[in-house]
Amino acid sequence: MSKLLSVCGLTVLLLLAQPVAAARQLIRYALVSGLSDPHLPYMLAMLDLACSENRISCQFQVASAMNQSRALVQLGKPDGATDLFWGMTSQEREQASLPIRIPLDKGLIGWRVALLPADRSELLVAIHNERQLSRLLAGQVQDWPDTAILRNGGLPVLTTQEYGNLFPMLLHHRFDYFPRSVIEVQHEAALPAAKGLVIDPYLVIQYPTAMYFFVSPHQPALAAMLEKGLRAALKNGRFNQLFQRFNGQYIAQLNLAKRTVIHLPNPLLPAETPLTDARLWYRP
Repeated sequence: MSKLLSVCGLTVLLLLAQPVAAARQLIRYALVSGLSDPHLPYMLAMLDLACSENRISCQFQVASAMNQSRALVQLGKPDGATDLFWGMTSQEREQASLPIRIPLDKGLIGWRVALLPADRSELLVAIHNERQLSRLLAGQVQDWPDTAILRNGGLPVLTTQEYGNLFPMLLHHRFDYFPRSVIEVQHEAALPAAKGLVIDPYLVIQYPTAMYFFVSPHQPALAAMLEKGLRAALKNGRFNQLFQRFNGQYIAQLNLAKRTVIHLPNPLLPAETPLTDARLWYRP
């Protein structure tokens, strides 16, 4: 009997000594800008950071490639195969999903510099206000919130349904300039599709907005877990470290402080946007 008890005791100790298997979480995300999405590596790193702060092992899976309007529809389906997507906030998006109101980009999605055809690289050198800029035509995707923001600011916009179409359209002078955020423009300028395009060095358009994770309303536990993890990372500094690792060099290279700034209002900005929390926003 004592020998049996000893064996049982040893078995219990060995079981207790084994590491507890980490909880696992499958996260299915919509690929809203295709494989060329300049935000993809950073967003997956942010998701991984949130999971890590919760001590959860997460597996990321592409749900499907789709535009942002379609992704929002998919989130709302009870049997949908999409858990989240990332993008610029708007009242419509926040009403149709569970927004995690932590600006993953520190608001830099609203700091816009232009891609230009190389043969028109000086196009914006003498532009100093909205009235002057309104003489030129911007290019955007139809369902991007930026389209409505630019138009509300008095700036004409030519649109297409597909992001990839904008590069050849600009090269062929179908429109004059392609405003891109400061955390995506350098990546895009290096794409094969952007051959013959350059980054304007003179102007930045700025409007208040944020890039969030938008989670399916049928996945409240996932939304709560991600928000908890991101807030913990903000508190311990890991969020800012990741932000700087991915974005610091781009901000520095674009020399924002020496550019002419044109400020535009954002009529799509929800009232719940945490604009007063200074730690969440980039300041040049």
